[in-house]
Amino acid sequence: MNEMTWKSRWSNDQIRSMLIEQYDSFWHREIGIERSKIEDVEKAADLPHAIIISGLRRAGKSTMLAQVAHKLGKDRFYYINFEDDRFLGFRAEDASDLYQMLVEIFGERKIFIIDEVQNIPGWEHFVRRFMEMGLKFYITGSNASLLSRDLGTRLTGRYVPIELFPFSFSEYLKFCGEEVPNFQRMTTVERSRLNNALNTYLISGGIPDALKYPELPLLRTLYDDILYRDIATRYRLDAVTALKELAFFLISNPAGAVSFNKLKERLRLGSVNTVISYVEYMENSWLIFTLNLYAFSVKRQQIASKKVYCIDTGMANSVGFQFSPNTGKLLENLVFLTLRRKTKEVYYCMTSDGYEVDFYLPDQRQLIQVSQRLENMSTREREIRALEAAIKEMPIESVIILSDANERAIEVGGISVKVQSISEWLVNQESS
Repeated sequence: MNEMTWKSRWSNDQIRSMLIEQYDSFWHREIGIERSKIEDVEKAADLPHAIIISGLRRAGKSTMLAQVAHKLGKDRFYYINFEDDRFLGFRAEDASDLYQMLVEIFGERKIFIIDEVQNIPGWEHFVRRFMEMGLKFYITGSNASLLSRDLGTRLTGRYVPIELFPFSFSEYLKFCGEEVPNFQRMTTVERSRLNNALNTYLISGGIPDALKYPELPLLRTLYDDILYRDIATRYRLDAVTALKELAFFLISNPAGAVSFNKLKERLRLGSVNTVISYVEYMENSWLIFTLNLYAFSVKRQQIASKKVYCIDTGMANSVGFQFSPNTGKLLENLVFLTLRRKTKEVYYCMTSDGYEVDFYLPDQRQLIQVSQRLENMSTREREIRALEAAIKEMPIESVIILSDANERAIEVGGISVKVQSISEWLVNQESS
């Protein structure tokens, strides 16, 4: 029996109605605050490359494309959302029929805006073919494999990858209508408001819809969608309970160091390969990130414990379980996300004496230590001791301690260590 094709499931009138509905809904959607990443999109606008925006579900990818669309103009693009269930069964070979229908409805245009393209197997084939015809593509997807090396081969290198995270702290302030103060002339009231905003941001996170509708359990729903739709369904997993237990453990321990072997034993997951695969699926779905130990030996990097960070501190708060407030670890998680927005070259350090430094940026030869407060003398000494040990063992050019307030620089191992307010550092990173 011949399998029914996508086009044979629907009449031309039904397909026409769907495409018009999608376009009208997209054009009239609320476009929100302008995201900082839109600058990267605009820089690539005149290139013949496809622009591929990847990131977590509900992080604002479609909204940012709507912002791009309004800059382009209403009559310059086609819009397709492959998350629509009416595209079930759509294949890459159906793209020519779809294109013909779009031309019949909207006339000839040179730009495609496509949402959630990862739902179509082999999508890169029709994108490449249409690009060779001179068409421009803006594409979103919720799978990190969209930015993989393999994709570069399939699109012959003709794409610009852009990662979109939930709101940064600066974007959160803009969303809340808070002005960023002049750090050179901050009043006590302004400093207090900024720190209060950081505390709220730490708890609520940066998922736009969750901030807009705080009365709804949207973070929990999003978390479940990722586990069931983006991971269990996509990778055809039978052991959903094991996946849930592992995800819950990792989300409940932000900034925690984990050993895959110990996770296998603790959660009785059968094999280390199962743990590795599940963690990889969670990373591909933008739920978590893993951070490697910095070591000159690749083998040591591979076998050492990894640190795990959640894509959003609000989700970690909403979904995870803690016996007590975990502000210090959430602040470290927040600093990691800020660093990761700029580079993938982020590591943590462990000295030969067992002292840990939260982050090392090898390109800048910079150490970053996060400490909620430095008022306690034993805490201060512990942080300085770890930095001093790392400075002795590694090529270091600059060091920062991020804490609750600015202080005078500290001399450690012959290097002047900057002590900076986390809230100010977060805002400055956005503008640098």
